[in-house]
Amino acid sequence: MDSLNAESSVKISDFDCKCLTGLKPIDGSDHSSSSCRVKITASEHRPFDFWRILFEGFVAGGAAGVVVEAALYPIDTIKTRLQAARGGGRIVLKGLYTGLGGNLAGVLPASALFLGVYEPTKQKLLDILPENLSAIAHLTAGALGGAASSLVRVPTEVVKQRMQIGHFNSAPNAVRLIIANEGFRGLYAGYGSFLLRDLPFDAIQFCIYEQLRIGYKLAAQRDLKDAENAIIGAFAGAITGAITTPLDVIKTRLMIQGPKNQYRGIFNCVRTIMREEGSSALMKGVGPRVLWIGIGGSIFFSVLERTKQIVAERRTESPFKRV
Repeated sequence: MDSLNAESSVKISDFDCKCLTGLKPIDGSDHSSSSCRVKITASEHRPFDFWRILFEGFVAGGAAGVVVEAALYPIDTIKTRLQAARGGGRIVLKGLYTGLGGNLAGVLPASALFLGVYEPTKQKLLDILPENLSAIAHLTAGALGGAASSLVRVPTEVVKQRMQIGHFNSAPNAVRLIIANEGFRGLYAGYGSFLLRDLPFDAIQFCIYEQLRIGYKLAAQRDLKDAENAIIGAFAGAITGAITTPLDVIKTRLMIQGPKNQYRGIFNCVRTIMREEGSSALMKGVGPRVLWIGIGGSIFFSVLERTKQIVAERRTESPFKRV
């Protein structure tokens, strides 16, 4: 389970901790052997350490985000071009890595910021809420993490998508011209539609992933392996990606329209697409999106859990407290 009730006591059943000096046997007896039993309470084993959790979230989130973006960028480019095409427009398959460098420069801090907010929020809510309401903790933490990271993710997404469809040839040039032609607000074009897509996406994806991990760990009675984290992450990503495709289409159209402003907000964008292209246009790019986010979820969550484990193992403090 992700959290333990502060009042509960977790007993490590009858195992011997050899050569741990200073630890008293649970039953108070004096054993002549060098082995002893250890009792750990939840509050002793997992105190809430905001700065440690924040740091681990930053490191793990940044690493996972960069790996996923670099590996799957061509699929994302194809998805963007499909969604940007109006009517029967042709899709160009050249330059599928256009804008990758500039995008990674934004993805690293955005992913780090997301997990830096998500992990402490999740842990704190899990400590406060009853165990049967853990899904609320995951939904809330996912939405708050998405809101915080949107400050970095939106400008990154605007620059990336305009480069993917050939408006600019470099990230610095894109930023300069967007600000010159549209003002600083141009970097946040489609911000409302981005939040409309990403807040539910982040909340649902992380909730599905965390809840499936909890259920799997309860059934298996052990920690999950990398491959198992990857499979659960892929499932959570694919399902959430399919559900939120219409929101992604709206977000893409608003972000790439530039100073022309052919759409006057979210609702006008939906009405215009429905009138000119039909309702099926709202599902444009669903195949590449599900593939991209499914594979991305697999890589992201497996790298995330592995990085968190590596960072945790580097801590020198012992998890045992003398009793």
